[in-house]
Amino acid sequence: MGLIENSPAILIPLLLRNSVSHALVYADKSFFNLSERYRLLKVIRYLIATCFLFFLKLIPSKLLSLQPGDCSFKPRGNDVFTVASGSGIGGSGIGRALSQLLSSVNDIPVSSRKYEMVRLLAGRLIEENNREGIEALREVNRGVLSAAFSRTVCRLEAAMAELGADRVGYDGGGAGPVQYQMIRGLRAVRSVVNGVWSSTVGREMEDVKRSGNLAEKLAAELLWLAQKLAACGFADEAVERWASASNLASLSLMAEHRLQGSLVKVSAFLFMQAKNMIIEEESEEDRSNKEKPRQTKMKMITAWLPLLCRASNGSDVPVLSIGERAEVEKILDDAIEKLEGEEQEQVLSLWLHHFTYCPSSDWPDLHAAYARWCTTSRNLFLLR
Repeated sequence: MGLIENSPAILIPLLLRNSVSHALVYADKSFFNLSERYRLLKVIRYLIATCFLFFLKLIPSKLLSLQPGDCSFKPRGNDVFTVASGSGIGGSGIGRALSQLLSSVNDIPVSSRKYEMVRLLAGRLIEENNREGIEALREVNRGVLSAAFSRTVCRLEAAMAELGADRVGYDGGGAGPVQYQMIRGLRAVRSVVNGVWSSTVGREMEDVKRSGNLAEKLAAELLWLAQKLAACGFADEAVERWASASNLASLSLMAEHRLQGSLVKVSAFLFMQAKNMIIEEESEEDRSNKEKPRQTKMKMITAWLPLLCRASNGSDVPVLSIGERAEVEKILDDAIEKLEGEEQEQVLSLWLHHFTYCPSSDWPDLHAAYARWCTTSRNLFLLR
């Protein structure tokens, strides 16, 4: 969950400051007319304005740019080339070079001729490291790619939250419109202080368009990074990160169809990879080892199943082929069957809600899993 959702101590002061700021801004319009006639009121108005500006300075810039999510968005600054600590990768030249290339892939616009060149170079380094068959180089790939995947998830969540802030209400779990309105209100107050109130709406529309293009780009890069992790034998890194991106999954329900399609591709690919995660079940000692993968699958299903139900499969070019859709359905069916009874009920209730909510979609079809759970539940009831 995001920082806002976990910290009422932060949310309440922000809402209070937002309300007070709006009150002062609108009250100042009337106060200005009176201050023109009375010198004393003019001095008082000046003092109030000064205190008001000082008050705004107390609001940390990080809170103004904060978005609900699983990450805290920090400026990279000199940390661009920093790779996961503890892996020893940050001290190697090849690790820093690969990290810099993947960071550049995030930053360079797709329209630039340099974008494909940088991405091809990064892909070549990854493949060469993997081809050497040396464990240290494989660890370089794992650390750098995992860090790049997590960073891209965070940036995508920020871009989608920017888009979601301009949509009113939605049905589903996760962060709600109140938080987005709070963020927009704080930005509006900042705009008043900077004297650019008149251009706020136009700039917000530009930001929305820019965020939409950026979100589609980042979603495509997530699929590319996930494929690279899988090719290197570290698909579990991407699966675990994707399973924990519950706020991103919630934001995806409000996204445009094209962006939803890109996220469906990422989810489908990682569901296929999750199927291949090896779980040792032969002995009693292995139970602790298989519990984490099972929980990861449960988290990923509950997070991304609503998007699979609601996302458009595409009218001209389907997002997934018929074979891919059938494979994902089978993976979901098998994964649900291995869950505990209460977990099955939770997942299937979630599926039924979102599946029936979107009558234009008939996928994923989990009727067989639902009927099987009903039969099992009935038999358990009769055995009481």
